[in-house]
Amino acid sequence: MPTRPPSRCTDPRCHQFATKRGRCDDHQPIPWAGRDDKAARYGISSGRWRTLKRRVTERDNGCCYRCGIEQPDQDDDPDGEHQHQLDHITPLFEGGAVEDLDNLGLICEPCHLIKSKAEAARANRARRRPR
Repeated sequence: MPTRPPSRCTDPRCHQFATKRGRCDDHQPIPWAGRDDKAARYGISSGRWRTLKRRVTERDNGCCYRCGIEQPDQDDDPDGEHQHQLDHITPLFEGGAVEDLDNLGLICEPCHLIKSKAEAARANRARRRPR
C-alpha cells in the first residue's frame, strides 16, 4: 500500500518535516493557550478556589460525588497528578452558582470526562435550538 510523502511544516519560515497536525515538533500549538484562568472564568481568585476545594474535600471525605472513589493520599500521589478536581454539579450555563458549596463537589478524572462531554453536548444543543 503506498504511503503519502512527508509534508513540510506549515510555518512559512520552517523547512522541517511535519510530525503532527501539519507542524514540526518546534511549532506545535501550546496546549490550553488562550484559555481563561479561573479568575477570568468564574470571577474568583485561585486562592479562593483552593479554599473552596479544601472545604468540599473535608465535607465529602475526599470522595468523588459521582462514583464514590476515594482521592489518593499525598504519600501515594506526591505530585498531585491523580487528585480529584473541584466541579460545579449544576453547570454555570444551566444556572448553577459559582461559590455555592451545595453546587460544588469533588470529581475523579474519568467521571469528569464523561460529565464534561455530556454538558458540552447539552450546551451545543441549546445553542442550536431556534429561539
